[in-house]
Order: sequence, then C-alpha cells, then structure tokens
Amino acid sequence: MTWSDLPPLGPLVAFEATVRHGSVSKAAAELHLTHGAVSRQIQQLERALGVTLFERRNRAVVPTPAARTFVQSVDDALNLLSAAARQARATTRPALLVLSCEPTLLMRWLIPRLPALTAAAPGLNLHLVASGGPVAFERESIDVAIRRNDFDIPGGLTTFELFDESVGPVCTPELGHRLSRPEDLTRLPRLHTSTRPSAWADWAKNYPMPLPPAPEQTFEHFYLSLQAAASGLGVAMGPRALVHDDLEAGRLTAPLGFRPDGSTYLLMTPLPARDDRVTALVSWLREQAQGNA
Repeated sequence: MTWSDLPPLGPLVAFEATVRHGSVSKAAAELHLTHGAVSRQIQQLERALGVTLFERRNRAVVPTPAARTFVQSVDDALNLLSAAARQARATTRPALLVLSCEPTLLMRWLIPRLPALTAAAPGLNLHLVASGGPVAFERESIDVAIRRNDFDIPGGLTTFELFDESVGPVCTPELGHRLSRPEDLTRLPRLHTSTRPSAWADWAKNYPMPLPPAPEQTFEHFYLSLQAAASGLGVAMGPRALVHDDLEAGRLTAPLGFRPDGSTYLLMTPLPARDDRVTALVSWLREQAQGNA
C-alpha cells in the first residue's frame, strides 16, 4: 500500500497546536520549538497541500475554512496514533504491582533495599503505598501488602511469613554506655510513639519488676521516635528490622539486646500464590530479611 496523498507528517502536530491555540507562539511554547520553526513547518504543510491554512492578521493567525475542516481529521488521526503508542508501550512494560507497606518499615527498611530488588528482579514494576493496618485490597487497588500480624487477617488471602518481630531499647552509642540493665533506663528520657503506645509496657513484661519512672516524650509516628533516638534525645523502643541499618552504621546501639514480641511481618495478597511477580517479590524479601538477624 502506498500513501502518495499523505502530507509530511511532522508539521501536522505544529499545525494542530497552532489551530488549537490560535497562536504560533503558544504552539511553539507547547512543543518546545522556536516561533520560526513552527512557522516553517506550517509553510511546508501549506506547500504540500496547495492551500492556505492561516490568514495573518497583525500578530494573530486565523485558520481558513480549509484549515478548520482539515484539523478535525488531523486531531482524530493524532489521537489514534497516541492511543496506539500507549497500547504498544503497555505490551512491553511489566504489569504494575501495587505494594502497600507500613510507613516506618517502608522508609527505614524497604526503600533503602530497592536498588537490590531492581538488580534481582528487573522485570518487577512496583508502585509503593505507605499505609498500615487492615487493607482494602479491591477498593484501594492494592495487589500486595506487608503488615505486622497485630490484627485479624481476613480469609481469602494468601499470606507469606517474612520475618519475626524482635524489639529492644535503642539509643545513640554515647547514651548506650550508660545502660547495662533495665534499671538504668531511669537515667534517660523514654521515647514513645502513638502508633505503638504499649511498646514499652509489652517489652517490660519480660522483666520481673516494672520499669522505673523516667522523663517521657511521645511522637506521632514510629519513625519520628526512632529519629529522635538517633538524634540523642533519649531511648526508643526499636524493632530490629527498623533499626538494622542504623545499628550497622553506628548511629544507634541496642545495649539491652532484642527480644521477640510474638508478632510476625507478613506479605498478604488476593493474587494467586503462584503469580510470578508475587513469588519473585517474596523470595527477595525473605532473602533480605535474613540480614535482620
């Protein structure tokens, strides 16, 4: 098939933008071209068609009747080409996998490790959402979620255990030198978080006596209390996974160690367990979780 009647295709975009804006300058700005480049493309199109497309009136350009008729077909053709291009890209782009993750785990553990995921599973196209608690998978268009099993997990979901939660007091090394037993905690401010208000009390159940009183400060989110601890403001209750990188870097220390709190991080999904994207993600997450120990 030949296309002998086709005009040069490049100038069609400049033509359509000029008609739509009623201005060569605005069309040029939209297309990131110069005023002269757009004018030359329109002139090229006029020569190819053998018709005048615009009347020049002072600084304005007014489409001729031929241009008004022609632009309708040009607009339809450009829309069809654009839709076809989107469809072609979609066939080569990996399907998006929407992952919801508890905010502090997302910020302090998952995101720093994403370059390793890109290298291990380059075809995995993740979109991250920060959220906690129960997941409305269908309503929120979530595919997979990472949560601590501190709430009832609904039926009908596939779940994969990732790692157990272990917690302990954390602080800067400078403050850590002053802590060798729980009784020493009375010497330093105790940092709490509203998202886990019972964290200190739950940890203290492992000891035969209540924690001694100490100055206290509460933060709205877990990552804020951990940042406060890293800044030397006091001692926070730190889950091992969430402070692992800070411990490795020497920003935090855990002078009293960590203890399991009985909870586990899970990956939950309504997708089939054998979904290639899910199995690749779970495999990588479990591999990364081995470093939490």
